[in-house]
Order: sequence, then structure tokens, then C-alpha cells
Amino acid sequence: MPRTTDGDGTPVPQRLLAAATRLFAEQGYDRTSVQEIVEAAGVTKGALYHYFGSKDDLLHEVYARVLRLQQERLDAFADADAPVEERLRGAAADVVVTTIDNLDDAAIFFRSMHHLSPEKDKQVRAERRRYHERFRALVEEGQKKGVFSTATPADLVVDYHFGSVHHLSTWYRPDGPLAPQEVADHLADLLLRALRP
Repeated sequence: MPRTTDGDGTPVPQRLLAAATRLFAEQGYDRTSVQEIVEAAGVTKGALYHYFGSKDDLLHEVYARVLRLQQERLDAFADADAPVEERLRGAAADVVVTTIDNLDDAAIFFRSMHHLSPEKDKQVRAERRRYHERFRALVEEGQKKGVFSTATPADLVVDYHFGSVHHLSTWYRPDGPLAPQEVADHLADLLLRALRP
């Protein structure tokens, strides 16, 4: 069985994901070979196939790990004991910060999603739908309580916000004028202003 860590204790799956993420971001998914990934991670092909069945599985995991984090954080905001506008604003800002913190992962995914197998594509779409539905439920809760305007359908409100989030990788630069939290606050404020009754 392959070793699970290297000399510094980094688990092999994490090393493989880190190497794949860097190479996919630099070269593109389709121009990165399995051999390049295992060489960059310092493991054998056998180790890669022990943890990931294919390069497609690596691509899926690059995105899935961010989505899992965002889902956990959204669930915590949604379940909190706070007014709905505070919970929605927190969730809206958080998805911006976590996307910026994982900008390579987001860029790789939106550039390379079409390379996923039909099964993985279906799985990712279901995971994203679950996230969007939980976010939309916060909008709908506020609309039902009269806290948010019902002039714009909740689905459109969610698409508006996530359209901005999904394009962060095309324009946000870590050395730019705005810190991640500043971008998050601006976008969350825009969302809340759009929902004012």
C-alpha cells in the first residue's frame, strides 16, 4: 500500500491535489499529464490511482473541496440564531471570501468543467444546486417575512449574486486595491440593497 504521508507529514492526497491545482492553473487541465502531476507531487502513478481513480477525479476534487467548505459555512450561517438579513449578508460575503481564498480552484473549475465525465458533471451540478437552493431559501425566508422585496424573484437574486462570484477569477488580483473582505462586503451590500423593500 502507498505511503500516506511524506517526510514532512503531508498526506499524499493533499500533495497530489496541490500539485494538480498548481499545474492545472498554470498549464490548463487538458495540457497537464498524469506523469507531470505525480512527478510534481513526488509520488508514483500507483499512489495517484490509489487515492484518485483518474485525472478527472482530481479535477472534481479540486472543486468539490471548496464547495464542501462553502456548504458547511453556508449551513452554519443559515442555521444561526440571527435575523435573516444578517444571515444572508454573512453568507453572501463568505462565499466571496472563500472563493478568493481558493481562486485557482475556482478558475480551474470554470475553465475546465466541460472536461468532467458525465457522471462527475452530474454530481457537481447536484452539489452546486444544493448550495444555491440553501442560499435561495434565505432570500425566500426574508421575502416571506417582509424583510426583503418580492419585486425580483429569489432565483434571479441568487443568479445575480453568484454571477459576480463566478467571475471573480477573471478580474480579482491579490495585489489589487481591494482586500478579499472589502470585495466581499461590497458585493454583499449590493445584494442587500437590491433586496430592500
